[in-house]
Amino acid sequence: MTRRSVTEHYPDTQPELPPRTRGVIGLFEENCTVCMLCARECPDWCIYIDSHKETVPAATPGGRERSRNVLDRFAIDFSLCMYCGICIEVCPFDALFWSPEFEYAETDIHELTHERDKLREWMWTVPEPPALDVKAEEPKEIAAARKTADKLAAAEEKARQEQQPEEGTE
Repeated sequence: MTRRSVTEHYPDTQPELPPRTRGVIGLFEENCTVCMLCARECPDWCIYIDSHKETVPAATPGGRERSRNVLDRFAIDFSLCMYCGICIEVCPFDALFWSPEFEYAETDIHELTHERDKLREWMWTVPEPPALDVKAEEPKEIAAARKTADKLAAAEEKARQEQQPEEGTE
């Protein structure tokens, strides 16, 4: 209240955005399994996905062929999107992320439907996730792996100590 307000002149100076700003949605295509959960859960139905099935030959002789979904089209209509983030939350394979990009205005509303190549470009602007809390409890999986590694290291050390006195007495 006691300071004067400062207006940033946008095109000349870029705004300082918070690190986890919700700008647009980026697609990490390699993680997408075409499960369609994002499109089904979207309250605005602004995600369009097309795919086809491909047969993958057997990995081993005598094995059976597998089929997998291949992504043909992944598009988001940002003129309909309400930026709720439900699609990002329900994605079980971490294929969708928030990007802080916000400069994607168009003069025609039909050009606000962005295809997967544009969504992939925005993926590279996604910031790193925040660091884990230093005081947080270690995940169970890592704790179990560390315990096993410590046991193996102790066993190797014990075996090495038992061999050293034998070598010295000869």
